[in-house]
Amino acid sequence: MQRIPETELMEDEAQALAYARADFNEPHSMFIHLVQQTFGDYLGGTALDLGCGTADITVRFSRAYPQCQLDGIDGSKNMLRYGHEFITKHGLSGQINLVQGYISDMLLNNHHYNVVISNSLLHHLNDPMVLWETIKEYAKPAAAIFVMDLLRPESEEQAKDLVAENASNEPEILKRDFYNSLLAAYRTDEVKDQLGRAGLEHLAIKVVSDRHFVVAGHL
Repeated sequence: MQRIPETELMEDEAQALAYARADFNEPHSMFIHLVQQTFGDYLGGTALDLGCGTADITVRFSRAYPQCQLDGIDGSKNMLRYGHEFITKHGLSGQINLVQGYISDMLLNNHHYNVVISNSLLHHLNDPMVLWETIKEYAKPAAAIFVMDLLRPESEEQAKDLVAENASNEPEILKRDFYNSLLAAYRTDEVKDQLGRAGLEHLAIKVVSDRHFVVAGHL
């Protein structure tokens, strides 16, 4: 199946509210578990979360690695509004800083992060190289890199089956977005090519579920 792009930003208020209220415990817990499995229980210094959305993973990462100071960036003002509320709710305002902006032209004071993470951003990007080049620009040498994203299924029917299996209890807006995201996702052979073009071919690609893959390693 050919990739069908979707919009790069989730700026709609209804979308942001649905994501803020959604139950992402399974995939987001898996994200943190796989980070710990890959890099151990200690990561220190500064961390950057690219495409942090409503900051659920940002908060989970901060609780797993309290010694890290995090910057989270996202292009959606509405997503970040809920992200700020979530961070405040968990008492992590002193540990997490959220920034609104496109990763292609973001301006951050720190260009030397010890850790760079990203979840479900790549499939939104029509130019996937933006993610990999941003990682290269903002990560320190030997920084820990961890990217998780969706896998494009073989067919639209398979995409519909994945939505039915994994999002049957979610609102229609989330089911629609999940389906569109699956169609917009990249395959592992495409990601391997992207990493090669970015000079990041040493990072490991691994399929970790029926709908997710991970790219991880040290810069």
